This record gives sequence, C-alpha cells and structure tokens, in this order.
Amino acid sequence: GGEEETKFDPGYEPDWAVISTVKQERRQEHPPWGSFSLPLSELYSLRRARFSLGRNFLVLTTRGGDPLPPLHFQRGGARELLKAMQRYIRLAPSPMDGRLFLAYPHDSGALSQSFDELHLFDETSADLVSRFIQDPYATTFGGFSKVTNFFRGALPHTHQESPLSNRSPQDAHCPHPADEEPGFELITCVKLGPRPQVKRGKPLDNWDQFLDPEGRVTDPQKVKELVFRGGIVPSLRREVWKFLLGFYPWNSTTKEREDILRVKTDEYFRMKVQWKSVSEEQEMRNSLFRGYRSLIERDVNRTDRHNSFFSGNENPGLALLHDVLMTYCMYNFDLGYVQGMSDLLSPLLFVTQNEVESFWCLTGFMDLVHQNFEESQEAMKQQLLQLSVLLRALDPELCDYLDSQDSGSLCFCFRWLLIWFKREFSFEDILSLWEVLWTRLPCENFHLLMASSILESQKEELIGSNHDFNSILKHINELTMKLDLQSVLCGAEAIYLQLTHCKELPSKVQEVLGLRVPCSSSDESPNSEPKETDTLLAQSEARGVSSCQPFNGQTPQRIPPTYP
Repeated sequence: GGEEETKFDPGYEPDWAVISTVKQERRQEHPPWGSFSLPLSELYSLRRARFSLGRNFLVLTTRGGDPLPPLHFQRGGARELLKAMQRYIRLAPSPMDGRLFLAYPHDSGALSQSFDELHLFDETSADLVSRFIQDPYATTFGGFSKVTNFFRGALPHTHQESPLSNRSPQDAHCPHPADEEPGFELITCVKLGPRPQVKRGKPLDNWDQFLDPEGRVTDPQKVKELVFRGGIVPSLRREVWKFLLGFYPWNSTTKEREDILRVKTDEYFRMKVQWKSVSEEQEMRNSLFRGYRSLIERDVNRTDRHNSFFSGNENPGLALLHDVLMTYCMYNFDLGYVQGMSDLLSPLLFVTQNEVESFWCLTGFMDLVHQNFEESQEAMKQQLLQLSVLLRALDPELCDYLDSQDSGSLCFCFRWLLIWFKREFSFEDILSLWEVLWTRLPCENFHLLMASSILESQKEELIGSNHDFNSILKHINELTMKLDLQSVLCGAEAIYLQLTHCKELPSKVQEVLGLRVPCSSSDESPNSEPKETDTLLAQSEARGVSSCQPFNGQTPQRIPPTYP
C-alpha cells in the first residue's frame, strides 16, 4: 500500500514551496530497492559513518558525483563487504577526513566487473546483504547534495590506512564499545580547537565624526567594522545604507553626492516613463513584460502587509513598491522580476522613505545577490554545497545524520540563502541583520556561517528526536520568528574565528571563508564601485578608491582580521 505523506504548513506561499514537494517526487521516482549493481570502475569513494544513535552506514559515491542509497549495518557484516571489495580495488584514506576512502584500481580487468559479476551477493551472503539495505532513498539534488568532490585529488600516495582497521593508532590500547562494530569507530576529522566567546558591540551612533570638512568618509573600514559589530541606530540608517549599498562612493564629497542624486533621479524617472508609456495594445504583444507585471502585482499585495508602511488597500507604500519593481525590470530586463525581490525591496523602501533612493539601493543589493535569482539556480546550488562543506568541517556527526535521512542536500535552507533570512526573523531584526551582511565582514559568505550556526543549534533536537526527511523540513520551517538574531550572529562569528585559527583547515573550507583563492576564481568584488557612479566622480582620490576594497581581499592565506 502507499505510504501516507506527512502534511504540514510550510510557512510561506505555495510559490515558495520549491522544496516541499521534493519528498513526493523522490518517492514516486524511486524504484523498490532490493539490491543495486555498480561497476567497481565507477566507484569513486566510500564514506563510513557511525553516529550517536548507534547505527552504522556506508555511502558509496560514483565517479559522476552521485551518492548511492546508504547501506545500513545494524547486525554486522561491514568487514565482510569491505574485504570483498578490497580484492578488486584499493581503498585509500583522505588525510583530511578519516571517514572518507577513495577507490583506486588494482588492475583493469577486475574493474570491468560489476558487483553482481564479482559474486559479492552469492547465496551464502544474500540474506546478509539484504539486511544491509534498509530504507534507502533516491537522492534529491544529487549533483550538489554531498561534498565528496570536496576531497578530489587531495590524497597523497603515502601512508595508506585500510578502512578495515579496527581503530585509529591513538586508540590502539582502548577496548571497543560494546555496541560498536569493528571498522566503524568514529574517526575524528580536523581538530578545530575551542570556539571563542563572542559579544556584540554598540551600534554606530555618530556619523559626523567620520566625515571630513568636505563630507568624505575618512575611514570606511572603521565604519564597516562598527556596523558589523553592532549595527546602526535607526536615525542614521537612511544615510549609511546608501554607502553600504554603493549608491554613494565612500570618498565622495557632499557636493558630489548632490550631483549623483540629481543624475540618478533623472535616470530613474527616464526608466519609469518607459514602462509607464507602454500601451495596453503593446503589452498584449509582449508576454514577457506582461508576465513581469502580473508577478509584481501579485507579490506586492502580500509583501510585509503587517508593516504599517504597507498595510491597507490604498496604502501609497504599495504603489511605490510596485513602481520601483517595475522600473527595475526596465533597468535589468534580462533578469526582470523574480519572486523574492519584493522581500528585498520592502525594508529599503521602509528605511529610505524615498522612491529613487530605494531603487538605487535595490540595484546595489541585487549586485550582491542577483545570481540567487537566475533561472539556472547554479549560484544557489553552489551556496548549498559550500554550506555543506562548512557543516561537514564543523559537525560531521550532524552531517552524517542528515545524510542518513536523505537531507544531506540541505535543501531546507534554500529560502534562508535566497533572500538572506528575510522570512526567518522579524522585520526590525532584518534591518539589523542586512546592514551587518552588507559590510561583507569578516568574509563574503558570512550568511553561510549564520546558517551553520542555526543548524548547529538545532542538532540536539534533530538527532535526539530522530527526525526523518519530512519532519526535518517541518522543524526547520517552524523556526520562523523563533530565532534570536544576536545569538545567531555571535555564533556565526565564533565559528569564523574557530575555523580561521585552525592550522590544518581543508582548502575548500578556506575557499568558502575567503582565506584562499580558488584556481578558477575570476569573480569581481561585489563591493567594487559601479562604473556609472565612477564617471560622476571626475576627481576621485586613490586613497578613497583603495579604502573601498572588501575586508577579505582576495589574497591567499589571509591573516584573520582583528576587531575593534
């Protein structure tokens, strides 16, 4: 009979339920696994794990990067399977993760045979193997759900260790726990050291002290550090946000900013006139434009309606929200409007109380996150993979548990990353959070450290209550408005400091933190000044330009920053 799916309110509109239907799709597409066949030549890695619930399992990953359903071992048999595999392949450990073993051939002839041809599941072992495979699932988001490729090419060919070894050298004198099967001892990954205690600071409350007589910001880096440490008092947000989001260059004078505002105002209304002048007849022949308008009108009517600035049916704030989003479509017609952009605009409009300023602040914000909204979703997949890399380094046990529940893709964090936690915290908290994130301190992926901090805080509940795929998704969605922002920020910064002080931090973690430049990295800094703004500053000083460089300048093995 069919299995009844657990139903729950995802906590957001149906259009956002990108991940709520994953479970049903996976169950429908997945065949009734009883056994599977994999040529050993296609086996890339083997990960073994044992977490605190006492269950052991293996995850095999193909050379295409796709993990197979986990093989659970509750009544022994792991050693027999591994011994049989080592007759035909060599399993060599990664020096960065004691649980991960990479597969290498002994000879090409044996590798052309599949598991079935090698008789690993013959009559004498069929019953045993059938018990290995309990509750396997087809993998959702398979291309980015696991971090096996994190270790590709990292293995030296010296000092081999067998995955069959009963214990690590330092544990050679210790007895096995009663419930532990030989070959599945918990091997510690990178030693991270203690996590420091972090406290938040006071908000920026004196703006004039950072301005010279002509109105230039004398120490942009100090301003960013203060904002990162404690945020900004509400009365200064409207002014400081325009610098954080690139509307005003840090080295601009008061007179130059007046010129910028005049030019940008003219440019905004020229774009607004373009869509305002489209006739109904023209719109009928432009399905793309018509689609953008329809999406915007629908989203405007349900964006932050609890806020007095947007409440009511005839509220002018709604008209401004609509007009700014329509104008952005003309500014960036290739991207147009994608659901979620209204969530990014509403706090900007609330703080600036100005149509033109909110628009140009939105363009600056979108320069940071526009890839989140691209149709390919490659940026979102990359961020989920980076989050998985971080979490694997921070808490392998939690990662193993999520893997065992088919949640290793971390797809339940999709909304967090897409709109920077807009639906997870109160409106006032979001104002504080976003200004911290806009500083790009202490690294550009600080939002991923925040996500790691939240997930770590939920570890006891997730593992202790033995949540499955559906209940994990339900629990994460129910965290909305229940998280303490200051605690999450302190936890994220503490994680950053803990990782950066680790002397043997894996290279992929360093790349996520901006401590190491990926070989293929060619991205421009998101904090670089917009070219059209630069043209308005004919006499910009070299000192001001250099002061606008991002906190984590792209230099290899950067020294961790200090804080005020």
